[in-house]
Amino acid sequence: MKTKRFGVSMDDRLLGKLDSIVKQKGYPNRSEAIRDLIRSALVEEEWNDAAEEVIGVLVIVFDHHRRELSSRLLSREHDRPGDIMATLHLHLDHTNCLEAKIIRGKAREVRRIADELIAMKGVKFGRLIPATAGKNLR
Repeated sequence: MKTKRFGVSMDDRLLGKLDSIVKQKGYPNRSEAIRDLIRSALVEEEWNDAAEEVIGVLVIVFDHHRRELSSRLLSREHDRPGDIMATLHLHLDHTNCLEAKIIRGKAREVRRIADELIAMKGVKFGRLIPATAGKNLR
């Protein structure tokens, strides 16, 4: 793939904000920061396209003493194999666990699964992080 150069005009204030992002995140240059911003926009488009298959990372924190919650979470994975591709389980303390679940499918279905798990009684926190299978990114 050939790299092309192009110019971008922006006012000093906006350029200053871009430079702050470059410095804060440790980008080697403005170009790499702009490429990442464009990739983020492309991932957002994937999630808005009903036909695209996406990947999401669901992070939940829950009370593992909550009656049958762990088994209900595990049952959900076994009921529909393939939707939830992997789970990382961490014991945060005597009571709390964190799970990161990798969910693959159409965006609407991934959101539905995430919402279902987040809404389970005993889940204290949940957030779905949109990701991508990478097919449309370079």
